[in-house]
Amino acid sequence: MIRLLLFLCSFGSTLTAAEPRPNILFLFADDQRYDTLSCAGHPIIQTPTIDQLAANGVRFSNAHVTTAVCWVSRAVVLTSQWARAHGKRDAVPQVLPESLTTMFPVVLRQAGYRTGHYGKWHMIAPPGFKPEEHYDECETITRNPYFKTMPDGSKRHETDIVCDRGIDFIKSQPKDKPFCLNLWFNAAHAEDNDHRPGIGLYPWPPSVDGMYEDRSIPPPRLGDAAIFDAHPQFLKDSINRERFFWGYDTPEKYETNVRAYYRMISGIDNAISRVLAALKEAGFADNTIIVYSADNGYYLGDRGFQGKWSHYEESLRVPMVICDPRLPNEKRGKVCGDLVLNADLAPTFLDWAGVKCPAAYEGRSLSTLIEGKGSDKPWRTHFFCEHVDLAPKLTWEGIRDQRYVYARYFDQQPAYEFLHDLHTDRDELKNLAADPAQAETLKKMRALCDTEMNARGGALLPMNQRGAKKPAKGKAKKKAE
Repeated sequence: MIRLLLFLCSFGSTLTAAEPRPNILFLFADDQRYDTLSCAGHPIIQTPTIDQLAANGVRFSNAHVTTAVCWVSRAVVLTSQWARAHGKRDAVPQVLPESLTTMFPVVLRQAGYRTGHYGKWHMIAPPGFKPEEHYDECETITRNPYFKTMPDGSKRHETDIVCDRGIDFIKSQPKDKPFCLNLWFNAAHAEDNDHRPGIGLYPWPPSVDGMYEDRSIPPPRLGDAAIFDAHPQFLKDSINRERFFWGYDTPEKYETNVRAYYRMISGIDNAISRVLAALKEAGFADNTIIVYSADNGYYLGDRGFQGKWSHYEESLRVPMVICDPRLPNEKRGKVCGDLVLNADLAPTFLDWAGVKCPAAYEGRSLSTLIEGKGSDKPWRTHFFCEHVDLAPKLTWEGIRDQRYVYARYFDQQPAYEFLHDLHTDRDELKNLAADPAQAETLKKMRALCDTEMNARGGALLPMNQRGAKKPAKGKAKKKAE
């Protein structure tokens, strides 16, 4: 397998105008925090397939999402628009019909690419929208349950089924046509309807049975009860805390569930190695760019939370690896620390295909960072982030720059603000919003947040006018994926 992986990204030629347009394989995990790859330095988890892609490509160590929730993040990836720009104001977080017309698979298909999508969809579109009408091949594959019954009566894990479908797509791919294939996994999302520790809450594929049983799982680094206690009451009462009690409220449950979570990620890694083998066998390995990322981060017990949704780094920061086989050897294995976003992926895909980005796109192509080329436009030094659903406890907007993090939870009365200094407080444990010494910084970050917000349509309607009413307690768990 190692020889195969070395082969897949061992091509040093640079694309010229005479060469064919590259294929794109987009591998997208669910609820995977930024540090859960062995190539990112994780001391326990094993991801050799993704590690090899990073060794032969570029790993983005400072990648973030603009909204840390499954459905909105996927809409951002597809449309390259922030939630504030692509969402319907009176039906949060439904995507506007006009934003659907410039989704990257639609644009690539119009440009002659064969497009495929297998796995999780979950973007909230207008009534009547059918994703299968916008791809050449499409099958939505969900969890609940992860294990599906096959025609012969056997059970197969969703992760493996998604890769099975991807392999079939590759085998049927014409040699004279480029393709863009999305394999979007439900893993490592918890199984919300089954709270049994281990295989219940985090059902892993059989390929990783027994992994990590011999490893002691340390407690969460930011798991001190004092960290949770320092939060305002509305965050203490949020779904972040509610879900903590599903899996992490005792040391035994925590260790069992984190091992299972790690297995789900290693299960993805195992499954995609089969897809890469199919690429090689079909003769596409030397012209297929492979992208690996996730839709949002995950707390894993840090701060006394489970899930995402809120403004801290564990929620917003994600893994991102891009392996372009056309890169020369001296540009491989790079770790890029620039602020990159999920909104940058669609422009990057279109850039690789030689297609002009729609005017509505808000992200930027990552190609200059990947290739190490200069640009006439400096890379971003800050970004606008937000969460516009799950009111009133988890609706917020903010700015993250190279030093400060600002967030205001705008449905609180009055709005509740956070200000963190990453230079002196990397873990965002101190809220400086009320510190007189930080008054000028707070004023600057507020203004920057207002500017970015207004560029995307401004403040949202009042909570009771935007379709984001507080869900009934029994519905909150299901809604808050």
